[in-house]
Amino acid sequence: MQYLGFLLQQAPAGNSALSFLPLVFIVAIFYFLVFMPMQRQKKQQAQMLSNLQTGSDVVTSGGIVGTIINISGDTLILRVKPDNIKLQVARSAVTSLIGGDATLAEEKK
Repeated sequence: MQYLGFLLQQAPAGNSALSFLPLVFIVAIFYFLVFMPMQRQKKQQAQMLSNLQTGSDVVTSGGIVGTIINISGDTLILRVKPDNIKLQVARSAVTSLIGGDATLAEEKK
């Protein structure tokens, strides 16, 4: 940080664009390290939610593991073992598919 301050002090007074260059560089690095992976993760989550099908095993945000038995709009009905309890949950509450990565890898081949 002291080196960055030293460079800013040494910049000529007439070239103000050059003095903003380190700040632009830091913002660009921050964007590539934080925002791009976050956008990619949101896109994958939205794709997973739109591709939910009856019979898929899922995990909800509350940690409930169940099998989808009905999909209607933004709600799902899950069958939770061992007593086959049926729960109605929001589609957005689903955080992941169980065994979904292996299924997607096989479909790509």
